[in-house]
Amino acid sequence: MPDILVLYYSRHGSVANLAAQVCRGINSVEGAVARLRTVPPVTAANAPRLPEVPTDGPPYAGATDLSDCAGLVLGSPTRFGNMAAPLKHYLDGTGTEWLSGTLRGKPAGLFTSTSSLHGGQESTLLSMALPLLHHGMVLVGVPFTEQALIDTRTGGSPYGATHFAPTSTASAPSDDEVRIARHLGRRVAEAAIRLQGWEA
Repeated sequence: MPDILVLYYSRHGSVANLAAQVCRGINSVEGAVARLRTVPPVTAANAPRLPEVPTDGPPYAGATDLSDCAGLVLGSPTRFGNMAAPLKHYLDGTGTEWLSGTLRGKPAGLFTSTSSLHGGQESTLLSMALPLLHHGMVLVGVPFTEQALIDTRTGGSPYGATHFAPTSTASAPSDDEVRIARHLGRRVAEAAIRLQGWEA
């Protein structure tokens, strides 16, 4: 049964809530299972040492999570139209996986959350896509045949799932955002099943 890695960084919970919906979409596909992981925050050298295991939520991504997965769905809040530093720091450390082709031929999807409707959702998704293309992954988006992408008045993009959270307490996705995130999870899972072994 192929594992689809849902890997994210979340500061206030919006991206974590979207990740949960992506997982539900993955788990709805027969023969696929979501593996939820996060990355630790980036701290200054003189900051207190972080625990090796998070105090709550999913575990930090380990060395085998990338090699074990059949697909990847990557999530981050926006930071000036770019992915957040903790996720970038994690991806910057995947040179060994890049060199060995660990992710080559595997499908990938993207999701993000911002506090304004014009806060750089699509540029953030594109910034996350760049290292995945360098890894040789196959990008999976959300087609406009998903009606929620047409109906939404909050988040949603053909480049991936998005969430509009105008305040730090507005972390719950709208009904349309939920449908789009689940659709993305399903598409990545279905692609992973079909693509297994095609570049072996």
